Amino acid sequence: MSPTVNDVDAFWQSNPLWSGESAFEPGSKEFFEEHRQVVRREGFAGKFDQRCLPLVGNRDVVLDLGCGIGFWTVELGLIGCQHIVAADLTQRALDLTRIRCNQYGVIAETVKQNAEAMSFPDATFGHVNCQGVIHHTPDTEGCIREIARVLRPNGTASISVYYRNVLLSLWPWISWIGRSIARLGGKLRGRGREEIFLLSDVDELVRTFDGKHNPIGKCYSRRQFLEMLQPYFHVKELFLHFFPARALPFPLPRLLHSRLDGRLGFLIYANVMKLG
Repeated sequence: MSPTVNDVDAFWQSNPLWSGESAFEPGSKEFFEEHRQVVRREGFAGKFDQRCLPLVGNRDVVLDLGCGIGFWTVELGLIGCQHIVAADLTQRALDLTRIRCNQYGVIAETVKQNAEAMSFPDATFGHVNCQGVIHHTPDTEGCIREIARVLRPNGTASISVYYRNVLLSLWPWISWIGRSIARLGGKLRGRGREEIFLLSDVDELVRTFDGKHNPIGKCYSRRQFLEMLQPYFHVKELFLHFFPARALPFPLPRLLHSRLDGRLGFLIYANVMKLG
């Protein structure tokens, strides 16, 4: 039987983002600060990409959809977004986001939401931020439709999903590289992912990246992502980020990490504007 939204809720309620990797207590300032540094270092090779943030004209009412443990909620607050709504499927994520916002002096409303069927009225938001979220739910296309629905005319969104880059496309034939990395000590810590490089099935590799028992994890080609977006949005730009160097058994030089991040990133970002 295919996993359901309830299965997704149960997993992430028990396994909030960055838990199992950090030595610090979830909810502590050290936990959040470590996570912030890791996102900047791993997610953007050390240089945060301002393209992920809304333009000044759409910072009045902003939705952080799938807020997780609040990284993007806080970043949106620190750039001066006026009314931020942080939404997530799990109560645990919302609790951690509230704690994080309090620690960083950010004011945000938190609300429990299913991205496939949100309760917000049509045309509520000027901008929706949704990073690395909708590849974890059964109806990813439905989430994109919902994002368009809750955006006002000419509203914008920044949306990212796991990207089937050339490494993942070739993985069935190059999985021996993963086994070699594993023998050298390469792994991801926590949530049962220690043997991830031994997997030869690419769909299992993607799903397991967020935990051995993660019910859903999908990746998309550029064409597939565009086909989901274009019925609802004008796609202004696509770009790549996220090369998880922490999983390797050796440090990457900064320049090489930057090149891999931009050319072989495992997240594809889309900056879009609502049609009509």
